[in-house]
Amino acid sequence: MFLHLSSCLLSLSLCLPDLNPMLLLLFHLMVSIYTIITFLPSYLLSWVSQPDGGFYGSEEERAKRVKARSVEGCPEGPYRAVSATKRLVTSLHPGVDTLDKVFEYAATRFPHRDCLGTREVISEEDEQQSNGKVFKKVVLGEYRWLSYQETLTAATQLGSGLASLGQRPKTNIAIFCETRAEWIIAAQACFMYNFPRNGYFSKTNLLLVMCQYKHNTCMLFMFVLSFVDVCVRQAILIEVPRLQHIIVVENTPTTWPSYPRGIGIHNMTAVQKLGARPENAARERKQPLPSDIAVIMYTSGSTGIPKGVMISHSNILAGITGMAQRIPNLCEEDTYIGYLPLAHVLELSAELVCVSHGCRIGYSSPQTLADQSTKIKRGSKGDTSVLQPTLMAAVPEIMDRIYKNVMNKVEEMNCVQRTLFILAYNYKLEQLAKGYSTPLCDRLVFRKVRSLLGGRTRVLLSGGAPLSAATQRFMNVCFCCPVGQGYGLTETCGAGTISELWDYSTGRVGGPLVCCEIKLKDWVEGGYRSTDKPHPRGEILIGGPNITMGYYKKEAKNQEDFFVDENGQRWFCTGDIGEFQEDGCLKIIDRKKDLVKLQAGEYVSLGKVEAMLKNCPLIDNICAYANSDEIYVIGFVVPNQKHLLALADQYGIRGSWEELCNSKAMEELVLKVITEAALTAQLERFEIPRKICLSPEPWTPETGLVTDAFKLKRKELKTRYQDDIERMYGGK
Repeated sequence: MFLHLSSCLLSLSLCLPDLNPMLLLLFHLMVSIYTIITFLPSYLLSWVSQPDGGFYGSEEERAKRVKARSVEGCPEGPYRAVSATKRLVTSLHPGVDTLDKVFEYAATRFPHRDCLGTREVISEEDEQQSNGKVFKKVVLGEYRWLSYQETLTAATQLGSGLASLGQRPKTNIAIFCETRAEWIIAAQACFMYNFPRNGYFSKTNLLLVMCQYKHNTCMLFMFVLSFVDVCVRQAILIEVPRLQHIIVVENTPTTWPSYPRGIGIHNMTAVQKLGARPENAARERKQPLPSDIAVIMYTSGSTGIPKGVMISHSNILAGITGMAQRIPNLCEEDTYIGYLPLAHVLELSAELVCVSHGCRIGYSSPQTLADQSTKIKRGSKGDTSVLQPTLMAAVPEIMDRIYKNVMNKVEEMNCVQRTLFILAYNYKLEQLAKGYSTPLCDRLVFRKVRSLLGGRTRVLLSGGAPLSAATQRFMNVCFCCPVGQGYGLTETCGAGTISELWDYSTGRVGGPLVCCEIKLKDWVEGGYRSTDKPHPRGEILIGGPNITMGYYKKEAKNQEDFFVDENGQRWFCTGDIGEFQEDGCLKIIDRKKDLVKLQAGEYVSLGKVEAMLKNCPLIDNICAYANSDEIYVIGFVVPNQKHLLALADQYGIRGSWEELCNSKAMEELVLKVITEAALTAQLERFEIPRKICLSPEPWTPETGLVTDAFKLKRKELKTRYQDDIERMYGGK
């Protein structure tokens, strides 16, 4: 440790050659004293008894424990969590076997505690930017809360009202709505009355799925929505046959121009009042069975048209049981901030985990999350500052942005500040690896960074895509909380693995959850086998009670991706390639659909190339592309505006943003930077993009080029950049 600190101090002395030697000596002394003071208490406290009665020493010791074992002793598995080698866990509480019972259990146990919170909009105004564009900004007040009992009453009344309008059990109802309290109330109403619920991520996702309704692959009787623009109206009214009712979340007019006769349009509050009438409230409801469909959740569509995944009550319960077990000390004192799409399995599962333990959920959006978010008026507070959550889920794209923004601020510091920050960062990184805390660093150096998420975050869960090692280390250090990196899919209810919170290793996703087991299947074509050394490798198959019922009306795809073994266990073939390490942790190393064989015979993992290059400050987003008929990789790049303008200024290149992105000279300069970053990341020469094109427009879900979880839509990206592909491969 002292050698590491000395190297940091050496960098400080090199950076500040004129600094008084006595000050440097004093700095050495301060760090040494601080190390001794913080080391002894943390060392003694680390040897306290653990909840299971064991003495594991520091978090470093706990991190080294075996997390999972192959129950049959074979390298291919199946692997189970050490605590679930005899039996997989299926539910949180005895007798709570459907999702309506989960909420009823919580309302009985925590009736008066805050459940769902929404910030009041105080004012809304237009703000003109320096480039002439006008953005809508809001000033938001405090959170207003519904208690668990009030939330249950609202859901019960809505379910009763929907039934009074003619909605019948096991008849589909759709929700198209941003993440908000009304979404979870509507979903709970559907769970209670056994209405299978369809959810959509975005307008793009909705319009794709509407095609399936038009061709009668799905039937809908009701639609609950909050977006009422022209495109959405047209998609719903024209494309959905047999639609009878539309429930609008906001208190907006209940008539739309040119809508067909026979379709009723209602406000949610009006439907709740209808359900509260004595004659309707007294009507007996038919409760769901654990095997009934709770949700038809559509995949993100990153590999084509979204597929509807049929998820039963028992599937979701098993999944959230496994997830909850990996979050220590989860209780009613926790606060969760909800802002990811609730129609995404990650967010829905996270919120149901919180509900089952009596946590409060405050709602937000990516545009209002922090003080600097795009819709927050300058000088007013974002949602994290007001809510101060203790729990948060995030996708890597969001954490990558936070990482780059903070590191840009570090670069702007003067030499003393920057070197002290790096010194504290490296020191804490080393202490975390040993399982020790750094209270002085946290208070003096990282407090301001931590306040970006409210200052009280104790657990940060990452899912949806791989998280880079650099970003994970940054979040661990600067936000002073562990990052649990998880792996799961819609087809597994989001449940597969989550790393233990005291495991600060990077590049791994932890061991199997207690609700499922994982085995590896040889993929000979890609060169992955369970007999590989030093670790078994292969396609990841996940089995257990959390494996869903299959795709809605896609029998051929079900036969391809799902199977039941001789013991009656249901399995899903993920298409991802993983390896199990000595302690039972899984590492995702490839994806079958991302692997391209070049003309010369080399295999290139496009996802690996993108993950390695995304940490380059010059890159906001990148899509690697390779054609099997060609000998090299190319790339589409969304450059970081600040760094690209600085690079252009450095070489005297002038022009507008669009002109710079279309400049051949800028392409060559950016490619040079990317090549250097790739070599530093130890990519092979054949993996490094040889040509690139720069995109002046960012990729957002609204453009249709990425999903709501910001996963790349490769098919759409290929279509968008087809001319550039031909240019880069044509040698023009």
